Amino acid sequence: MSDEMVSQEEIDALLKDGGAASPAEAGTGEAETSASAEVAAPAAPTAENPLSDMQKDALGEIGNISMGSAATTLSVLLGHKVSITTPSVSMSTMNSIRASYPMPYLIVEVGYTMGINGNNVLAIQAQDASVIADLMMGGDGTNPPEELNDIHMSAVGEAMNQMMGAVSTSLSTMFNKKIDISPPKVSLIDFGTEDKVTEIVSGDEPVVKVSFRMEVDGLIDSEIMQILPVPTATDMVESLLHSNDNEEPEPEASPAAAPASASAPASAPAAPAAAAATAAAPMMAASAAGYGTGARVAQGVPVQAAQFTPLATAPVQVNEANIGLILDVPLQVTVELGRTKKSIKDILELSNGSIVELDKLAGELVDIHVNGKLLAKGEVVVIDENFGVRITDIVSPEERAARLQY
Repeated sequence: MSDEMVSQEEIDALLKDGGAASPAEAGTGEAETSASAEVAAPAAPTAENPLSDMQKDALGEIGNISMGSAATTLSVLLGHKVSITTPSVSMSTMNSIRASYPMPYLIVEVGYTMGINGNNVLAIQAQDASVIADLMMGGDGTNPPEELNDIHMSAVGEAMNQMMGAVSTSLSTMFNKKIDISPPKVSLIDFGTEDKVTEIVSGDEPVVKVSFRMEVDGLIDSEIMQILPVPTATDMVESLLHSNDNEEPEPEASPAAAPASASAPASAPAAPAAAAATAAAPMMAASAAGYGTGARVAQGVPVQAAQFTPLATAPVQVNEANIGLILDVPLQVTVELGRTKKSIKDILELSNGSIVELDKLAGELVDIHVNGKLLAKGEVVVIDENFGVRITDIVSPEERAARLQY
């Protein structure tokens, strides 16, 4: 029996342990365990995923800071608190985005004209855009329009313009260089029916999708998307990583003046300086004493209120020879029945038969303006078939001067 044969005791021990692996097999298992414990290296960029994890993290940080500024701007425009959460960055295509979100979206296309090469697409759900339009036009956001007309699109476009302007300003600060954008192009596109969403990228071209969660004071709680072509996203990351390269170098300090004589002892300049300090000390003390004395004297000076001569009410002397030169100058005379203030929403609701209530009562005197300046007050009369006005009061110069302050 050779030395490699297994004894009965070893067989019993193996059966008792449930079939433990042999030393060779155990060594193989330990090698597999140590290999699986190693941290996997990050995947290299590919054609389907051209951005590395580091670049995605940088884009997330860029979006977080820039959209934070945009949320502040939108809060001011809407009069409601707007919060935008930390973004999620992923790779996708326009066809995949259309398939995942088959609903109407408001598409805002922005082109960068300075600092960054490329374009940017912001996608907002149509129902959220309706709420923003209602708030922009004076509503409370609880009864948004069912369909967005040209006026609603213009209102939302102005809000998006202000938001993207805040984003470009934030990018300028982060990248330490000037970033300019073109006026945004706003369009309403149904992802479920339209074949093409934007002219910026094709349907199968890889794009960077940056998703945010936007909440507007209990009125909006949904997702907005920022879609970037890969070259634009790469340019942003490079601008962030090399932002310090754009800083202007600080001017070098001018070299110190060379000493007049190298052979002069170092203690020689100290003597004149000490003498100057000794001579200046009494002068500083005298100046301080004089300043304190002057302050005490000023406390006893009587203070009186300023008095002005009242405005004279005497008629202004007019040179008849000069006034004759402008007697034929035409002036615009306007009679104002009253005024009122309306929001954009109220103006849009006006139609044939609508009644606009003014701030003057029936029978109250109307204002007479000459070239836009209030001159007199009067009452409305009827002359034959035309309206007219009978002047009852000429506005005094004091009242005209008081109105100029408003």
